[in-house]
Amino acid sequence: MPQSGEPPLPALTRAEGQVVDGYLEVLDLLGRINPGRGGSSYSGLRAAQALVAKSAQLRDALTLMHERGESELHGETLRRALRVLDGERRASLVAPPPAVPPGTPRE
Repeated sequence: MPQSGEPPLPALTRAEGQVVDGYLEVLDLLGRINPGRGGSSYSGLRAAQALVAKSAQLRDALTLMHERGESELHGETLRRALRVLDGERRASLVAPPPAVPPGTPRE
């Protein structure tokens, strides 16, 4: 949900909205699977199982766009949508966590 002061979500076609939503859902699942972030193997397993279905939904949204003749992904518009929907933070969960300096207590 956009915070006050943030720009509103740009206008997207239904298929573009499904691509953005599907992409973010896949990112969330990959973040849960990320072994560098710890967590339980069961949680990672459940996220990996869900990843199959979410990836298929993302594929279907992109297929629909292609079949409708929406041949281009409008990068700037989609980047704005991802920023409004917290995509940068969600994508950061997929990357390895920052290194902990020696001597720093771990959580």
